[in-house]
Amino acid sequence: MTDDKKRSRQPNGRSSVYLGADGKWHGRVTVGVRDDGIPDRRHVKRKTKADVTAAVRKLERQRDTSTVRKPGKAWTVEGWLTHWIECIAPLAVGENTMVGYGVAVRVHLIPGLGAHRLDRLRPEHIERFYAKMQANGSAAATAHQAHRTFRTALNEAVRRGHLGKNPVRLAKAPRIDEKEIEPYTVEEVRRLLSAADERRNSARWAVALALGLRQGEALGLKWTDVDLGNGVLWVRRSRRRPKYAHGCGDACGRKAGYCPRRRRTNPETADTKSRAGRRAVGLPPQLVDLLRAHRKEQEVERAAAGERWHDEGWLFATPTGRGSSTRVDYDEWKELLRDARVRDGRLHDARHTAATVLLILGVPERAVMGLMGWSSTSMAARYQHMVDTVRTSIAEQVDGLIWEQASDKPDDDDDGLAGALVPVN
Repeated sequence: MTDDKKRSRQPNGRSSVYLGADGKWHGRVTVGVRDDGIPDRRHVKRKTKADVTAAVRKLERQRDTSTVRKPGKAWTVEGWLTHWIECIAPLAVGENTMVGYGVAVRVHLIPGLGAHRLDRLRPEHIERFYAKMQANGSAAATAHQAHRTFRTALNEAVRRGHLGKNPVRLAKAPRIDEKEIEPYTVEEVRRLLSAADERRNSARWAVALALGLRQGEALGLKWTDVDLGNGVLWVRRSRRRPKYAHGCGDACGRKAGYCPRRRRTNPETADTKSRAGRRAVGLPPQLVDLLRAHRKEQEVERAAAGERWHDEGWLFATPTGRGSSTRVDYDEWKELLRDARVRDGRLHDARHTAATVLLILGVPERAVMGLMGWSSTSMAARYQHMVDTVRTSIAEQVDGLIWEQASDKPDDDDDGLAGALVPVN
């Protein structure tokens, strides 16, 4: 037995198959190098030589395609998601994204799939989980959010070698019918800006509708970010929605945000992390004039506030110089819609409107991405909407391209084919 075993082994770390003293067939495959520098040699054991040979070939394929799981105790879904949400995800995304990740992981994914071993999770397990979520009352969009979060978390497990393939990429995500967002028309934008002229901080809404800044980006602007002489502003930071903790030791019986002694637990603003988000934006001349008028109005408020003024440098401030609240800003947007007698819509719809205006103006896609702070072209398709102006323009271009004008038709005596389709320059 010993001689047979030696003859079956291969030198220089090559795979080996042999019959062991226990009567079982064994295989050993070198798949890489461990963290301590020792060769990572995996062992498999089967009843027959054919079975162990198949297992060895499988390990070799995984080695050759870099899909071998790292050595050590296998992760459970709960263990990996907990590690990912606490240690990995916060390094790559912002606070608002982390809120969505946290709900998907702790409320849905861990209770529904946490007990599975990560490397034994199958697409069918995931699809049944989505169906169960919806059967228990979750909206398809909620299940889809869980799907996107799970896919991102397991992509990282694959990248780090803890998982060979991501089963979420094979699982069918719940189908959601996305509601087509209708941007505001040019006439509606004019009515909104006209109504804004009668309100405090009117330039705030011109920035939203003309530049498409996100709410946090607009409220995070300071006067040091604006160069009115050259007509440029820089997006450098974003105002965060507040998070609170109890200041009473949880004795009030209310949620932390309603605690009489609540304390804020997150910073007021955060610097824009992504390179795409940090950007310079050109200001239309009329918006420059509005901002100059806005600065004069703010100086009047500063004088009226006297010692109560907090000199924090915000572009859009409270009457005492403090930064504007995201909640108050949202309420003022709703009031503006009512004052302008314009249909109800989200504040974020103003961003869709600005993106669509750039489409109407024919601004190149790469330039639009820079102005809007997008890192991928897919965002342009999501935010720019096919409006009647664009449809009409396209129809006219097609008409001019393939149907020649009557005055351009060749005479019967001309060479060539009468009625041929020719492009018109």
